[in-house]
Amino acid sequence: MVYRRTEKTERRLAEVRERVVSAALAVAAEHGFEATSMSAVAERADLSAGGIYRHFPSKGALLTEVFKRASGHELDVLASVAAVEGGPGQRLARVIEIFARRALDGRRLAYALIAEPVDPAVDAARLEYRRRYRDLFAGLVREGVAAGEFPAQDAELTGAALVGAVAECLVGPLAPDRARGDDGPLIAAVTTLALNLTGVSAHVG
Repeated sequence: MVYRRTEKTERRLAEVRERVVSAALAVAAEHGFEATSMSAVAERADLSAGGIYRHFPSKGALLTEVFKRASGHELDVLASVAAVEGGPGQRLARVIEIFARRALDGRRLAYALIAEPVDPAVDAARLEYRRRYRDLFAGLVREGVAAGEFPAQDAELTGAALVGAVAECLVGPLAPDRARGDDGPLIAAVTTLALNLTGVSAHVG
């Protein structure tokens, strides 16, 4: 007879898995991906290391799920910002501003998501989410061109350039060894740079 898990067992397993992911996300947010060991996650989740391996076969698999969870949440936030009323340039400026501000407010996790050397499986997820960010930015650029706010351009190419430029501008300030200063001027400069990449020479308020 084939053993089938009961609904109660499935629910309990799902709850434990969620506990593991939440614990790993908390550790990564404090210490980065490299320091997110299975033992540290087990301690945070109040489980044995063996209990974690029942849900994730490797640290890479666990951190891939953590990356997807964190990046997916950030992308959802930005998508909601992009959907509010306003012109395309205004909304793009707001998206970039929120992206930079949220990264700088949660800098240890943001650095891990953007720049920290990671397992190949996590790196593959990072590339996928960079494409999703590109598509979000490209959509706003496309709207801007259609509305006459931005000059004619390849929206997908500009979207990719925006992802790369914004991320690169933040890598240094997000680095774990960098002392925190006043983030306001940096956020304003990154936002203006992003708009300049679309062909708009002044900040869109």
